[in-house]
Amino acid sequence: MVLRRSARVHVSSPSSITSIMPTSSAFPPIDIPNTDIWSFLFERKDKDFSDDKVIFLDPYSDRSYTYAQVRNTAIDFGKGLKAQWDWQKGDVLALFTPNCIDTPSITWGAHWAGAIVSPANPTYTADELAFQLKDSGARALVTQWAVIDTARKAAAKVGIPEDRIILIGDVKDPEGRFKYFTSVRNTSGATRYRRTKVDPEKDLAFLVYSSGTTGHPKGVMLCHKNIVANTLQVTAGEKPHLSSKDSILAFLPFFHIYGLTVILHQSMYNGYKAVVMPRFDIEDFCRFVQEQRITFSYVVPPVVLLLSKHPAVSKYDLSSIRMLNSGAAPLTKELVDAVHSKTKLKVKQGYGLSETSPTTHTQPWELWYSTIGAVGTLLPNQTAKYMSPEEKEVPAGEVGELWIKGPNVFKGYHNNVEATKNALTEDGYFKTGDVGYQDKDGNFYITDRVKELIKYKGFQVPPAELEGLLTSHPKIDDVAVLGIYQKEQATEVPRAYVVPSKGVEAGPKLEKEIVDWLSSKVAQHKRLRGGVRFTDEIPKSVSGKILRRLLKAKAQEEEEKGQKSKL
Repeated sequence: MVLRRSARVHVSSPSSITSIMPTSSAFPPIDIPNTDIWSFLFERKDKDFSDDKVIFLDPYSDRSYTYAQVRNTAIDFGKGLKAQWDWQKGDVLALFTPNCIDTPSITWGAHWAGAIVSPANPTYTADELAFQLKDSGARALVTQWAVIDTARKAAAKVGIPEDRIILIGDVKDPEGRFKYFTSVRNTSGATRYRRTKVDPEKDLAFLVYSSGTTGHPKGVMLCHKNIVANTLQVTAGEKPHLSSKDSILAFLPFFHIYGLTVILHQSMYNGYKAVVMPRFDIEDFCRFVQEQRITFSYVVPPVVLLLSKHPAVSKYDLSSIRMLNSGAAPLTKELVDAVHSKTKLKVKQGYGLSETSPTTHTQPWELWYSTIGAVGTLLPNQTAKYMSPEEKEVPAGEVGELWIKGPNVFKGYHNNVEATKNALTEDGYFKTGDVGYQDKDGNFYITDRVKELIKYKGFQVPPAELEGLLTSHPKIDDVAVLGIYQKEQATEVPRAYVVPSKGVEAGPKLEKEIVDWLSSKVAQHKRLRGGVRFTDEIPKSVSGKILRRLLKAKAQEEEEKGQKSKL
């Protein structure tokens, strides 16, 4: 399915831009079968690669899975869940594990048995994991030896017995207390176990937990059809340029919806070879690109930043990469320019959310630079609109909150009727909470989160815009911008938290240089009136989002200390 070079999203006349109406995708509608994930991946007739094609490779151990091996291992595991644990449709299996090539078989084997899979962040504390286990109602937990202590503590807190904790990965329990996943199989000899039938539109495939900006994470309910739809939507955006001959470097966390859909499901459906890293490491990233001749990778802005600044990058040949796709947080023109001038790598941008399975937009490959800064055009079978704070639709070019409708939009928040009601409209639109606009050609732009915009004397200041400019400064390694309330001015003012480049001395001189430099590049209301604070690192989630709440807490402490010192 080819996206025309013009990439216009309005199918009616250009005058429809000014008549306010939802935007439809420029892609022709695609057929989304009403089928479950297992049937979609493993019972298809149109596969254009062989069963013995390697899909998942661990470059550290050279262990790998072919398409057929994933399928067979998954069936064995699914039968084992039924035989040993009497698994029922709708039971929840939690995954608490760094990226691992065993994860796909576990995931789809659980689906074979009718399970809902709930992946959790492997850096969680025992209390954080226990919250998700309890909230999701998990019956069992899959983990790795490296994080077994946290898994045990969390399981004990919510009453999951230790014989329901199983291990994947390269390391088994030396004392044999925790079973390895391959021992969960049908050992009874009975052949009565059959794949559980599910309703693709009603039955959940995944319960993923959104990071959230405040309070506990919310469980996002994604049905089978949501994931099938989004796999096909993303494929429509990438397929003209990617085939089963391509290899992708897979470091995005599989517990996050970004990695879960675009790596696990896309690779399995399209036959890409996914070279799996348990976590991101810049040197290993570059080395594997060179050794494995990686052609494509999904990335996040902090990785693009490292590729533009880290000294290790110049030691490796990255020329096999035809394109990078950045998502999860805004990517600025300055960052794209910086990485391209240093490495010649092309970086396009996409956009999505946990609630949309996740990808809703992507830049066409041929427009990666001509529409730089855009998150792209709307993927097939969706409509979108930008809304004012009064929930009135705004025309192209005007800023508003993005609302999206399509088969990839989630079913609601688990055990949270109020949050669901606030997020989903009666006619099926999801209120994203992201602010942006679209241009006359249907390219969408995301400028920030509704809740993160800084309000300076009535003017809106998007932190991401200032961060994009500041990261291009030669003496700045990383940066985050916050709104700090100043009583004397009765308004928020922008403040930058800066990680100086190696060997650069932090202090008043550097602060003044940065403030003056930015002032020459932005409108008056966007200046750093809150000054600059120097820090060793910017706290970020594994998906690359800046954890502003941690910085805000730090800022609050600083303000309180400052006030005490004046007393």
